Amino acid sequence: MRADLQKLLRSSQVGIDRIQTIVQSLRKFSRLDESDYKTVDLHEGIESSLLFLGHHLNPNGDRPQITLIREYSNLPLVSCYPRQLNQAMMHILNNAIDALEEQSVEEKILRISTSCIDEQWVRLCIADNGVGISEALQRQVFQPFFTTKLGKQHHNGLGLYVNYQIITEQHQGKLYCHSTPGQGTELIVEIPI
Repeated sequence: MRADLQKLLRSSQVGIDRIQTIVQSLRKFSRLDESDYKTVDLHEGIESSLLFLGHHLNPNGDRPQITLIREYSNLPLVSCYPRQLNQAMMHILNNAIDALEEQSVEEKILRISTSCIDEQWVRLCIADNGVGISEALQRQVFQPFFTTKLGKQHHNGLGLYVNYQIITEQHQGKLYCHSTPGQGTELIVEIPI
């Protein structure tokens, strides 16, 4: 009983630590206790999003392994609406994961990179090595009600449109899509510091 009790206590402590980490990440992600406009670390928002989407990266049943590559630069803090920007980053990451899950490429790779463009702007790139999308479809991806996920529940074609509004209107930023059929898709977010 003593040996089992020690194992039970260690297991309970691991569970408590994990719950505490999840709650802290959820608070950082949602930022419900903070003012609307704030100076934040973009990497924290990305990492919080990845924590919530992490189960999609690991193999499980029909879901294959997705290799995550982080290429983070040293970024300054950015003044923004963190709740909305986190929402946009989460949706873009989720789209990239969905694109990889739907494709038959052998090694599925999700690459996230950040950089400073100059003293005024930062850049976030989220790229997958899926099958990509045609140039004609690239011109439509930020239009309301457009989706490449036809037949899937909960995909109404508003996600990238809403992200585009958050990034370009609320943050005076830029959102681009670059894709080469057969080689993958990259979404580029540029935000003024």
